[in-house]
Amino acid sequence: MLDAQLVKLPVAAHKHHHEHHQVVVGVQGTADLNVEGTGSRLDTWNACLVPTEATHDYCGDSQNHVLVINLDPELPQLSSPAHGDYESLAPLFERPRTLVMDSKMQGLVQFAAGEIDRSPANMPMQRHLAASILHCMADRLSENREAPVHRKVIQPGAIRRYILENLHRKITVKDLAGVACLSVSRFHELFRAATGVTPHQFILQTRLDQAAKLLVSSSLSVSEVSYHTGFSSHSALTNALRKQRGTTPTKLRFGEKAA
Repeated sequence: MLDAQLVKLPVAAHKHHHEHHQVVVGVQGTADLNVEGTGSRLDTWNACLVPTEATHDYCGDSQNHVLVINLDPELPQLSSPAHGDYESLAPLFERPRTLVMDSKMQGLVQFAAGEIDRSPANMPMQRHLAASILHCMADRLSENREAPVHRKVIQPGAIRRYILENLHRKITVKDLAGVACLSVSRFHELFRAATGVTPHQFILQTRLDQAAKLLVSSSLSVSEVSYHTGFSSHSALTNALRKQRGTTPTKLRFGEKAA
């Protein structure tokens, strides 16, 4: 198997793996690809090489299009040292990596994408264009055009800002994973490792922090504070404060003012 296709990545993050090698190249807009913890920003200057079975999360902006090349790892060029192309092509998929493309490489990819878009059923043409791109990438890899590795890092500050901007409505872990461009399971894993709490706990603590601030510094009623910070009712906020902070809205408001 060797084929190429134009794909629009979804805006919401998805996660999968497959039993073939894959090259993903930015053609239009931008997209994020996280392969086994290595993050890549795909635009028209970057290509991501995804080895077989490597789990990856992906999403893109509303304008994105990527060129995807799929390769069977059992192709002689990739599996047989006796093949003439083995030494140049096999290293492409030793591990996940991002290649930086020069203007000539970028021009080739744009040309190939245009031809595939013009004639999507022409499989022989797709294979020839895909093979040309692979050989050019292998040549540039030998010239050390590989981009620096960027480990995907959760930024709690950015997540907190998103929560505060949407505090009045229901916020799900899926929403937060979308901010980080990760699948829900991967986001949950990385977020807990980075912060020591689950995303659900972080959302609740952020809501309570803001509620406590409003109770002390504003004249809003408890019901109004509840609404502004995403609690369903006066009693829901009271119960959460009592359980999580050992206090109540009244104690917070008048205790702070008295002090």
